[in-house]
Amino acid sequence: MPPGKNGTPAYRRIQAAILKRIEDSHLKPGDAVGSERELAGLHRVSLMTARHALAVLERDGWVERKPGRGTFVAPPKIHFNKLTSFSEQMAARGMSARSKVLSCTVVNKEPEVAARLSLPADSPLVKLERVRLGADEPFYVETCYLSAKEFGGLADAPPQQGSLFASLERIHGLELAYADEEVDATAADPRTARLLAIPLGQPLLRIRQVIYSAKGSPVMHVLGLYRSDRHNLLIRRYR
Repeated sequence: MPPGKNGTPAYRRIQAAILKRIEDSHLKPGDAVGSERELAGLHRVSLMTARHALAVLERDGWVERKPGRGTFVAPPKIHFNKLTSFSEQMAARGMSARSKVLSCTVVNKEPEVAARLSLPADSPLVKLERVRLGADEPFYVETCYLSAKEFGGLADAPPQQGSLFASLERIHGLELAYADEEVDATAADPRTARLLAIPLGQPLLRIRQVIYSAKGSPVMHVLGLYRSDRHNLLIRRYR
């Protein structure tokens, strides 16, 4: 693709223009972004260049192309290739994030979770259950467990908004570093289907995480039930 006057390839200029409109909320999920011919005329490039720009945006999950109808802004998806909070993921897409706290209690009969956190089997744990919403749409049900001895204050004042990661880093001085994850599939039970506003039995991604601090200590165990149509797990394999 020939570069523009400033040395930037023409297809990247088209992508940047579309992304700017999405980030500024001038284009929202479901809105048409323009046909290849319209984009080619607007940016004075060939149809092939416009087609390539849309293909890359589709690959990256920003748009979806519907044969016979056109190209539209895709519903936001979460990519799991970096340890970031849901709030950070939504902010990167120029969208608001919020939480609906379902419960926040201290439990002491979760021996499997305690073991994952390298704690004695009967250790008291803060159990925080939330529905995470992006642009007021439910994305997933999240259950977090943390040591009540270290983070007991969360049970009295669970985060209603904002990032739990940010709270742990700001209030407790933690530096979160990495996570070990187990991923499998499940189906929405009646409660989860109701919370996510999806049909009973719809496929879900089930992800179990143990999140570690920079010191290598397990800090949090997270169970997430994710809408499979709103999440994408990219894996690079080497031979």
